[in-house]
Amino acid sequence: MSSVAAEPSHARGMDMKFEIVVIPVADVDRAKRFYSDLRWRLDADFASDDGAFRVIQFTPPGSACSVIFGKGVTAAAPGSSQGLYLIVSDIDAAREALLERGVEIGEVFHGDSGTYVGADAPYLFGTVRVGGRHPERGSYRSFASFSDPDGNGWLLQEITNRLPGRVEADGVTFGSQAELAAAFRRAESAHGEHEKRTGGQRDENWPEWYAEYLINEQQGKALPL
Repeated sequence: MSSVAAEPSHARGMDMKFEIVVIPVADVDRAKRFYSDLRWRLDADFASDDGAFRVIQFTPPGSACSVIFGKGVTAAAPGSSQGLYLIVSDIDAAREALLERGVEIGEVFHGDSGTYVGADAPYLFGTVRVGGRHPERGSYRSFASFSDPDGNGWLLQEITNRLPGRVEADGVTFGSQAELAAAFRRAESAHGEHEKRTGGQRDENWPEWYAEYLINEQQGKALPL
């Protein structure tokens, strides 16, 4: 007989929202300056009266998950957090924005076989990396990495459409105005190709076509032609 207890039926549909990642840092104020310069939202900076404890929380733009660091927050070694993924819809634009904010970030790279790979990033799967964005701009396949002053490792990953089953089936959401605008730009480009295939005539039903494209792209379904 199995020793695993049956899951209560009322718990199967319970929401569990992943909200916080703790990152270890050595210099709290230096880390605060770094993440402030990224223009992440500062949610909290609380300290105990005796100075033994301090917690700082930042949230990346468009993210539902935040990071926490501080004094007395974790016993992990500073810089030991690796493989912290930041999902972006346009990796070149995201990398350029970080460069403008003074972040030392590596060149964009991809895996030669379509897997998540990188010789200098052990938290990626595989061992081979190729310079430049994925040639077909495949979703999930282009990366760029950077670190905070303590060496905690961040990885940009470009995702333009999710694989089936990786989004909620009952709706489509965009985390920010920039993310929605990027989706519209992809739809505009694809719709231009659609109009070429249909003889170059203006598509009077373009709102419906755009809507189908935006929804299907996010839900990992077949895109309209």
